[in-house]
Amino acid sequence: MKTRTRKLKVSVISDLHLATHASKAKELLRYLKSINPEILVLNGDIIDSWRFSRNYFPKPHLKIIRHFIKMLENGVKLFYVTGNHDEFLRKFNGSEMGNLKIVNQLVLELEGKKTWIFHGDIFDNIIHRSKKLAKFGAAAYGLLTLLNKGVNYFLKLLGRREIVIYRSLKKKLIQDKPQPSKFELAISKVAAQKDYHTVICGHTHIPKDKTIINEHGIVNYINCGDWVENMTAAEYENGRWSLVQFSEFEDSSPYEDFEIPDEKEVYQSLMRELAII
Repeated sequence: MKTRTRKLKVSVISDLHLATHASKAKELLRYLKSINPEILVLNGDIIDSWRFSRNYFPKPHLKIIRHFIKMLENGVKLFYVTGNHDEFLRKFNGSEMGNLKIVNQLVLELEGKKTWIFHGDIFDNIIHRSKKLAKFGAAAYGLLTLLNKGVNYFLKLLGRREIVIYRSLKKKLIQDKPQPSKFELAISKVAAQKDYHTVICGHTHIPKDKTIINEHGIVNYINCGDWVENMTAAEYENGRWSLVQFSEFEDSSPYEDFEIPDEKEVYQSLMRELAII
């Protein structure tokens, strides 16, 4: 039985990190099969050249590439926007092969309004200050992913739900504040100056959909998230952009966040365990 697909004007996905253990390729393939877009935008960090190894490119990852080719054959316009993990493609900016085009940034005019799409790493000060530090962080993330897989293997044997340690750590370290971050403010400022109604980036792996007001105007800021932790995409249909999560239309993710206590909670727990309080 053929799965029904949702017709879309545009779908934007980023940070797939294919060729790494963290990539949720199986879930991504189910998402791609669930949509029928006129335009698909791959918004950077699609194949992770920073951690690429000839020894690791499993079948689910290969199926993603095959599905992209199938979409091209079916007439879908595919824009590959380069990111920092696939920066080797930036020298091919403007190259076209049939319905595939490689770009460093993309501007779409939809319903008379301009949408600016780019990866976002150009606004990341850490990468500009020390690329080695950024690569070290990516390597540490990879090790944590392998550790997470090991933990989930034993949880599965025990009949327990799988957890996502790195997403929980990020939530603990990066508090979601109502005011825009420096990263968001910098991007929205440039977008407003260029008279873009909407700006879509990736890079941070933190999905966001908010309106940012600055001295230059009002900008709809969207971060389309990733397919490592959040499984999110930005979609345009019926004259508006929306941020969607894969579980919203197919509850297939078995993962849950791992509650990581803060220092005070750990201390109190230890005191109770030792029967001191």
